[in-house]
Amino acid sequence: HETMAATAFTSIMANSRRGAMAKTLPTGTVSRTLAAAGGYCYNRVSSYTSTAATLLSPTKGGAGCGNVHDQMLPTSQEEAVQLYKHLARPKTVSVIGAPMTYGQPYVGTDHGPKLLRDAGLLEHLASIGWRVHDSGDLEFADRAQQDGKVSAELINAKNSQIVGRGCELVANAVMEAIQSNRFPLILGGDHSIGAGTLAGLLSVRPNTGIIWVDAHADINTPDISESGNMHGMPVGLMLKGLTNPSVIPGFEWLGSPSMNNVRLNSDSIVYVGLRDVDPKERLVLRRNNIKTFTMYDIDKFGIGGVMEQTLDYLLCKDSERPLHLSYDIDAVDPILAPATGTAVRGGLTYREAHYVAEAVVRSGNLASAEIVELNPTLSDGDGTSDTVELGLGIVTSMMGKSII
Repeated sequence: HETMAATAFTSIMANSRRGAMAKTLPTGTVSRTLAAAGGYCYNRVSSYTSTAATLLSPTKGGAGCGNVHDQMLPTSQEEAVQLYKHLARPKTVSVIGAPMTYGQPYVGTDHGPKLLRDAGLLEHLASIGWRVHDSGDLEFADRAQQDGKVSAELINAKNSQIVGRGCELVANAVMEAIQSNRFPLILGGDHSIGAGTLAGLLSVRPNTGIIWVDAHADINTPDISESGNMHGMPVGLMLKGLTNPSVIPGFEWLGSPSMNNVRLNSDSIVYVGLRDVDPKERLVLRRNNIKTFTMYDIDKFGIGGVMEQTLDYLLCKDSERPLHLSYDIDAVDPILAPATGTAVRGGLTYREAHYVAEAVVRSGNLASAEIVELNPTLSDGDGTSDTVELGLGIVTSMMGKSII
């Protein structure tokens, strides 16, 4: 039965990634659902015509198995010494709320930081061994009131004043956290804040390697963007030689003496989970020889193989290099994370989503992280709670939660 269950589950996942939701299974087969990874029980298929959609319906508790809780257990003492090597002890995290919503068209991403805090993030961080410094939320709303106009010539960089000045606040907060010997943990907000995060990181640690976990490449610029939405531009704005972001209203600060040369090298970033890339972004990725792992590569090599290659690529020249993990929740399949603005089916499974974070942590080099694009207005109550719970789990995996 265990072999049959594993085969059935693999078959379901393969078809789910390709959008084929119907799958016939033998009567009585015990099938572990996709939701089982999230703390659900086993479902027994009682009909030859059961579909994957039925199998993916979570059955919490019941049948004597009860609810499975995501226990917050710290890494073992021996391993903990080797992790987060760029931090002084006792290790302290600076939680930076970045409730940006102006980089994309949907209201709601500004609720992300509050939702994660209300779900118990700070308490969970403390329970797995962190000293917690909550920096509160950056005041983007004030910027919106001050800069509520978009110049006509910037129709392809929507809300650039608000986004640009907001990114400056993010950059300053990240720099302050690093200079205070804290781990910057940024809670978005939409992914436009990534430009500020990169600027802050690279100004203090120019050798930082970036792992960008996302369904999208976010390497557009105003010159090539199809939508003008700035959550699709953070990498493009910061990539060395691609554009001059300081000419974009709101981003003038990137041309200041202290920031003018702060840019991302094309060999310092690796993408994981790509599956929705604009045609002109594909050209940028290829011309700059940027390392990418699409969902095809994850299917081919497995998530373990992809993360091993990712870390080898970024750490081959310097094993002590600091790493930053930028995690867009839309990297995960929308079956599991529906409350996000640019959902694309065929994404990471529950365990793949966590493994990405766990693998980077175990390298010992993770020095900063962010999670973005949770939007409770784009799903119903259950979808929102599932997405927030998943986001919370991913963040705690980033921060060293351990199974054993």
